[in-house]
Amino acid sequence: MLEEALRGTMVEAMGVEFLPSDDDVALARMPITPTTRQYFGILHGGASLAFAETLAGAGTAHYVGLEKRICGLSVTGNHVGMSATEGWVYGRATALHLGRSTHVWNVDVVGEDGRLISTERVTNMIIDPKKNDKT
Repeated sequence: MLEEALRGTMVEAMGVEFLPSDDDVALARMPITPTTRQYFGILHGGASLAFAETLAGAGTAHYVGLEKRICGLSVTGNHVGMSATEGWVYGRATALHLGRSTHVWNVDVVGEDGRLISTERVTNMIIDPKKNDKT
């Protein structure tokens, strides 16, 4: 259902593919392509942040369902390693806080060799449109 909801969005344009995981984490991969690279070939930092927000959003959707609106409140990242210039990067989102109206996730982005490229912290806000008709 999530992949259907993301059809025609930036997530699809970035080529994000969700991977099977257990209930505690969200996993996905994203290709390093001209649309996700910097001008000198490595993964763009903004693509890493968008990838992390996507993974955290998918994780929150798993817990609260797609009938609620999930909005990123904060995304911060530390780019700690260089990516390859082609291939895939993999993301793993782990929940740190699962509250009623906010979720906090840690997302690690690694290369195909398993080396850490970046680590992000994402805070999501959960809005129930049934309770808040102004959204």
